[in-house]
Amino acid sequence: MNQQATIMKLGQRIPLSIKRLGINGEGIGYYKRNVVFVKGALPGEDIYAELTKINRNFAEAKIIKIHKQSKARQTPPCPVYDLCGGCQLQHMKYGDQLKAKRDVIVQALHKYVKNSAKQVDIRKTIGMSDPWHYRNKSQFQVRKIGSHVAAGLYTENSHKLLDIDDCLVQDTRTTAITNKAKKIIEELDIPVYNSKTHKGIVRTIVVRVGLQTGEIQLVLITARKNFPNKEVLLEKLKGIDESIVSIVQNINNDQTSLIFGDQTITLYGQDTIHEELGELAFDLSARAFFQLNPSQTVHLYNEIKQAAGLTGNEKIVDAYCGVGTIGLWLADQAKEVRGMDIIPESIEDAKKNAKKHGFTHTKYVAGTAEKWLDIWQKEGFIPDVLTVDPPRTGLAPNLINTLLQVKPKRIVYTSCNPSTLAKDLQELMKVYNVEYIQPLDMFPQTAHVESVTLLTLK
Repeated sequence: MNQQATIMKLGQRIPLSIKRLGINGEGIGYYKRNVVFVKGALPGEDIYAELTKINRNFAEAKIIKIHKQSKARQTPPCPVYDLCGGCQLQHMKYGDQLKAKRDVIVQALHKYVKNSAKQVDIRKTIGMSDPWHYRNKSQFQVRKIGSHVAAGLYTENSHKLLDIDDCLVQDTRTTAITNKAKKIIEELDIPVYNSKTHKGIVRTIVVRVGLQTGEIQLVLITARKNFPNKEVLLEKLKGIDESIVSIVQNINNDQTSLIFGDQTITLYGQDTIHEELGELAFDLSARAFFQLNPSQTVHLYNEIKQAAGLTGNEKIVDAYCGVGTIGLWLADQAKEVRGMDIIPESIEDAKKNAKKHGFTHTKYVAGTAEKWLDIWQKEGFIPDVLTVDPPRTGLAPNLINTLLQVKPKRIVYTSCNPSTLAKDLQELMKVYNVEYIQPLDMFPQTAHVESVTLLTLK
């Protein structure tokens, strides 16, 4: 039996001093040198906690009593905050959230690059002037609770649906339209999908708002294409709000947790809605990925541009380019922009976006970044600046090896996971200096931490 199992037992109640915030927003304390994660606890608090889970390397606990409360603590404004799980930090004042997010990056560096961590310039987190109602898209599951049609999110770690009439981090238009749509579905007695029996029609209501244009798209995800009262339903949905310019049906008949299926039909209006980011404009289809917080995305992209240090003569590679947004943001001050992504549809969108904005010095190809960097190096093309915005898993090991060999002069690394960022820096710092890390708060009230890191060749 390991030492932890002998010291701590399930249900045991222990005193804890919370030292810091974890990557998922939980408080971290130590009991006889063992790490204990406590949901809802804040740094600086002394608490009495009950152990709810014992693992080999850590334990989890819930708060029984707070003996000494942090000055950062506040009452969460959302009435279902404790049940929902969509936000993790509403119980913490916003200014303290920003400090804590910077500290999560500091912790990650001390874990993976301890010898260099103190020398790295980690700047103050750039927050939002209004950290509420910022999400431009909602995806609410639809279920029948008695005779009532409910739409919302599942409670944390369960299959119980939480009916949400108002979400404090969603744009108010998304929830208002979802509420009206679910009422119409209830009045027309449209069958609602049941995940256990795999029967029923309506699975999910998705609403996306163009924050700059005001255009709204309403998407109904259904288990099959045709169903009773479909035409009447469409007429009533059209009348919800005059800003709705697109109503789309997506069909997903699979027993899956994935939201969207493969077939999409436009029932009314346009196939897409129009959105603008700074000087750039995008047409967004129902399944297209787009930043969920467009107003803060402008700040993020400007930080990337500043880090790139462009003079007009640089060759840029935008790795993991998606639909090309970051590369296009830099294109007006670059000699050439090349991008790659493993999703062919994204590359097609990137080409269309570049053409629409009149850029003729861009090139987009499908495939991995390491493959194309190697090919281009053999052809004599070495980027001056490489910008990369990888998934939470960080950079692929093969890409890191390729970067260490190709050696772009500057790497601008946008990260959504401090742990994988620090792990990747451990390797990249063999040939690169970390000039600075700039944290940004893309998702206030949640534990998500975004950052832009500038690396320069030694």
